[in-house]
Amino acid sequence: MTFSDAELDRYARHLVLREVGGAGQAALKAARVVVIGAGGIGSPALQYLAAAGVGTLVVIDDDRVDASNLQRQTLFTGDNIGVQKVTAAASAIARINPFVAVEPHSVRIDATNAADLLAGASAILDGCDNFATRLTVADTALAARIPLISAAVGQFEGQLGVFRGWEPHLPCYRCFVGNDPARADASCADQGVLGALTGILGSMAALEVMRAIIGFGEDPAGRLLIADLLAFRFRTLTLPKDPGCRCAG
Repeated sequence: MTFSDAELDRYARHLVLREVGGAGQAALKAARVVVIGAGGIGSPALQYLAAAGVGTLVVIDDDRVDASNLQRQTLFTGDNIGVQKVTAAASAIARINPFVAVEPHSVRIDATNAADLLAGASAILDGCDNFATRLTVADTALAARIPLISAAVGQFEGQLGVFRGWEPHLPCYRCFVGNDPARADASCADQGVLGALTGILGSMAALEVMRAIIGFGEDPAGRLLIADLLAFRFRTLTLPKDPGCRCAG
């Protein structure tokens, strides 16, 4: 894969990294990344994935920009209020990096469309705000053997995990959360969330997408990162594979 002079200038700081280099940047350019949710997590993640040069970004969100989003969803401005998030996101990404293709889907992902929407993805970043959607995305990613990067936030805490449950010793998302699709969702509207926290978790999720594509550093799959910003503390937990889970056969 070749790069134009403008692309070489744009990605120069990646190209000089031994762990990325030309091969890693080419892998990013060839990648197709699906981002579920263009909200608090998806917004900063999309900004960094676009800036990094991911070739195709598929953005899935059925919501419209609301004034209450602007405290943390830095992809949008006041001029975007009332506009479909995926439409506003596509415009913002085009401003960030014209070399990135965007596929906006203003739909709610569910069992009827997940396989089609996620097909061909190099990695999936799930930053959605409801548990039923997360399970659907996780099950589809597992069946298609697509790395799943899952991030969530609430108030002053966040968590981030990478799941490849088809591998013999690694857990899937259900190994972590269980199987209860009726679990009550806790929304930002109900609980509140510190805006900068979503920036931290969204940026870290973008980094894990890039790691999944390029393959640098230590493999984080099978571990969960927990951020507690009230306590200024990050912890990492090991997630075992559940022998009774469907991913264990």
